[in-house]
Amino acid sequence: MIVSCQAEGDSPFNSPEGVASFAICAEMGGASAIRAEGVQNIMEIRRKVSLPVTGLIKSTFPDGEVRITGSRDEVTGLLETGCEMIAVDGTFRLREGMTGPEFIRMIKREYQALVMADIATRSEALACAEAGADCVSTTLSGYTPETKSIDLQGPDFKLLEELAGCIGEDKPVIAEGRINTPRLAKQAIEKGAWAVVTGTAITRPQVITKWFYDAINEKI
Repeated sequence: MIVSCQAEGDSPFNSPEGVASFAICAEMGGASAIRAEGVQNIMEIRRKVSLPVTGLIKSTFPDGEVRITGSRDEVTGLLETGCEMIAVDGTFRLREGMTGPEFIRMIKREYQALVMADIATRSEALACAEAGADCVSTTLSGYTPETKSIDLQGPDFKLLEELAGCIGEDKPVIAEGRINTPRLAKQAIEKGAWAVVTGTAITRPQVITKWFYDAINEKI
């Protein structure tokens, strides 16, 4: 179980202390690792918990889509926090003139770093694994221009099963994306995930509240 401890916008938890509090709760609940965004947040988390941390930095591509750790400077900044692994956008979109797999190959060549490749498709996952990524995660399925048209009401278990059957035992497959109940987390493991990442259902109380609010008002 990996808990994504992040907060954005006007969330009252959007501070290093806030996200570190989420990490403390995750450790108390039995999480094996933390996924976190931002140098200051990661440093505070590492001060407060003993769990390994996968770090990332969010920015945007030219089209406004979210980009996950897309520059050398961001890689350097994350490694200076001491986080055990960095998450990188593994799609074929360009950053600093490189696709995700090319960027990962550069990181593995020039830095001492473990890399989680966040991908959206099977071809991206295979390319990232070949480039040297230490694991791949289904994080971006349904969130990239090429996959937004996929009708996903929940996790992309089809992609998960495909990757579990073709990546190889030395490249763990991580399930992430819309895994918002314990039942879905269990299903992800049954379908071949080495680990499961959950964020919103644990660390975004305002979203969870709205789920209940919408369900009640729909009934009314």
